[in-house]
Amino acid sequence: MNPFVHRTLVMQLQAGTADRFPVLAHLGYDAEDPFAVTAVFSHDGRVLARWRLDREMLADGMRGPVGIGDVRIRPESTGRWEELRLDFFGDPRSDGGHHHAAVFAWAPAIASFLEETYAVVAPGRERVRVDDFLAEVIAEG
Repeated sequence: MNPFVHRTLVMQLQAGTADRFPVLAHLGYDAEDPFAVTAVFSHDGRVLARWRLDREMLADGMRGPVGIGDVRIRPESTGRWEELRLDFFGDPRSDGGHHHAAVFAWAPAIASFLEETYAVVAPGRERVRVDDFLAEVIAEG
């Protein structure tokens, strides 16, 4: 079985009070890092941002609001679409706030991506290779 899942989706990015505009979101999952989903957002061939998301948090965000830090996720209904809203908070601004962008994804597409990841590593079956982790930490020190 392939230990990787990749999906490219068109999502809508909204920064500040500007209108939404389409961006590509390249979602990746690797069984070697079973708790994480990598999201790379790009537009016109340029990478705008790269985030490492918690897979369980992404799934929980489909059902209700989650997150209190740099990433917050919640379902949102526009009447026509069921969306997943991902709020990303970045570096501090001079006014004391943080740079902020919201990305809106079609919820069924995210659910389908998560289902593919569950076929690779089922929820609750994630394992961390402690020896490899410790070797990496020691090598960095």
